[in-house]
Amino acid sequence: MNKLESIISSILPIQEDMVTQANDHLNQLTKPQGSLGKLEDIARQVAGITGEVMPVFEKKAVIVMAGDHGVCEEGISAFPAEVTPQMVLNFLYGGAAVNVLARHAGAEVICVDMGVNADLEHPNLVARKVRKGTRNMALESAMTPDEAIQAIQAGVELVDELAEKGFRLFATGEMGIGNTTASAAILCALTGLDARLAVGRGTGIDDAKWLHKQSVVNKALDVNGLRPAEGQEIQSSGDYALEVLTKVGGLEIAGLVGVILGAAKNRCPVVVDGFISSAAALVASRLAPLSASYMLASHLSQEQGHTKMLEAVGLAAMLQMDMRLGEGTGAVLVFNVIDATGKIMREMATFESAGVSRE
Repeated sequence: MNKLESIISSILPIQEDMVTQANDHLNQLTKPQGSLGKLEDIARQVAGITGEVMPVFEKKAVIVMAGDHGVCEEGISAFPAEVTPQMVLNFLYGGAAVNVLARHAGAEVICVDMGVNADLEHPNLVARKVRKGTRNMALESAMTPDEAIQAIQAGVELVDELAEKGFRLFATGEMGIGNTTASAAILCALTGLDARLAVGRGTGIDDAKWLHKQSVVNKALDVNGLRPAEGQEIQSSGDYALEVLTKVGGLEIAGLVGVILGAAKNRCPVVVDGFISSAAALVASRLAPLSASYMLASHLSQEQGHTKMLEAVGLAAMLQMDMRLGEGTGAVLVFNVIDATGKIMREMATFESAGVSRE
């Protein structure tokens, strides 16, 4: 058994008995049954994940993985690739939107260099660089299998380290000019969705560049042999998901696959951000189907393929905020919702304690 197989085999089902206990407690609270909607869904799921009916998340982290993409050579973004390292430094100095929202939620931003095409140094930077950017997926495979697995393992190991330090709630974040193109290609390859429905406008490209971006995704699928023949079923195996990630993914996406698997391995909830993070969630769910039970989808991105991506994983977004920034911003917003859910479980009176009649 190789290391990745060992990681996958260590992921266990969530604890259904704790889901039942959480549900029983919810039904004792002074409210009509089910009246708190998704908050109750969160409470049950989190109990099953952690094994606690009333968990407290004193330490939580959004892990922002960064990497560059060779496909930027095709002119698919409104921003140059140089923005990736510039934004990484912005994260490290606390000036990005995700930093602001993380401070509000009482969470730490962990910024990771998975494959930035620059030499970066900062005392708070987590250096896990596999290579300086992926290759151009429109011409060849974005990564080698070893590079993809190395990036996944780096994500798992980082979560292991943070879990040992007491972190129990995680969110996925990312930075990488060109990564909506890679994510759209992953969506097409793993679901068969047409590029016209999978490709969004990313950083805000115009109609001409949007059509060009679709053609680049189609070219990448053809070059890498990821377009099924007519009538052929889409493969759903973990091996195929790893192949897709390797050929048209990104180093930061692969790292986030590892973050998700690592959270599941450590029985910690992981809040999935937008379109790019959901591409990682889709790959993780194919590699380790049990990992999907540990994921909570934060918000519905404005990227047009996001709904299909979440459906493929089996997730439903909690919020619809018309956001498309990435970085982990939507996921960090949901930290506040999860904390609120915990307070409901711990602080809300029961019918018995409050002397309230059920009838």
